[in-house]
Amino acid sequence: MRISFPAVLVAGCTAALLLQPAATGVAAEPGPQRRVSAGGGSVTSLPLTDGRGLAPRSTRPFELLGAVWDDPERTLAGGSVRVRTRSAVTGAWSGWHELEADGKDGPDARDGRDGPAGGTAHGATAPLWTGPSDGVAVEVVAGPGGLPEGLRVELVDPGQGAAAPSATRVLPAEPPQGHPAPRPGIVTRAGWGADESLRDQDFVYTGPVREVFVHHTATATAYTCADAPRVIRAIYQYHVQSSGWRDIGYNFLVDPCGTVYEGRAGGVDQPVFGAHTLGFNTDSSGVAAIGTFVTEPPPQELVDGIARIAAWKLGLTDQDAAGHTRLVSSSDASRYPKGTEVSFDTVSGHRDAFNTECPGTALYGRLGDIRAAAALLQGR
Repeated sequence: MRISFPAVLVAGCTAALLLQPAATGVAAEPGPQRRVSAGGGSVTSLPLTDGRGLAPRSTRPFELLGAVWDDPERTLAGGSVRVRTRSAVTGAWSGWHELEADGKDGPDARDGRDGPAGGTAHGATAPLWTGPSDGVAVEVVAGPGGLPEGLRVELVDPGQGAAAPSATRVLPAEPPQGHPAPRPGIVTRAGWGADESLRDQDFVYTGPVREVFVHHTATATAYTCADAPRVIRAIYQYHVQSSGWRDIGYNFLVDPCGTVYEGRAGGVDQPVFGAHTLGFNTDSSGVAAIGTFVTEPPPQELVDGIARIAAWKLGLTDQDAAGHTRLVSSSDASRYPKGTEVSFDTVSGHRDAFNTECPGTALYGRLGDIRAAAALLQGR
């Protein structure tokens, strides 16, 4: 099954600064830095020297990219980064894609802003899935406050993944009492080839999960469901190696075929503290649809997959999937000031907690169906 998604475009540009004009040829790569993981993946960093873009150039193979800068408290502040990529399959260059720069996903203070082995977190755009690529061009536009220091483009090659055991799915287990739902099949981290040496080896837990926030990864332009593990590995590497987080931000991910994948490590039946909804990561779980669903309608299989994992996860604490719960904001950067108590649908979209279009208008419009299906699975 191949699903095509439109690239995400973020509206709004301000004064342009130091644009590097696109050349017709392919320039030499200027001093990239490459970090290789044990699972065979890599991240190549291309500095945007003096805030300039990059003329079209050949690169090492990659399948996902994003823009990163030093200070996690800085943003592009009205600026933008646009990219073009060259297909390693056809040799054709894509059109220009603007990277999402609203900082919508991220760890709360409780999770810490330090990555594995004491690494420092960075500011970053959302990643963009490009598919197999071997060339890139970049245009940079500065906002009124200028550009953040250390601006660079990170190119992620997911590699073949760490060796996985023969069994890649968690088998159903006996559900709790109350209003449980059947436990869906879940592809484990080993199943999608996670290199466990990359993440922080300690786990952080929240209180009982009372809320599921639905996201879209806003990464995919076109991929098959068989490619989903590669997409997840690339997001994982970008969150950890580029953004400096302790692990992938989402607790679960779901592909267009409805397959559910384990996200952040620590136990799928445990209240693992994620980095998916800034200000409201406490007592919640983040479920990300792999793809971009702004105008493209989500496949029914994906909707059903989200309903299954939401029903089961909320059923562990007997939370009504069609009900409401109250959470307290832990960050002024969220949609609500720190300390504000907010009532949410038990299954909500990211945009309900943060000023973002996530999980995309098309998927957001299906949340009512997801709540109803999840509640039915809980026997309510």
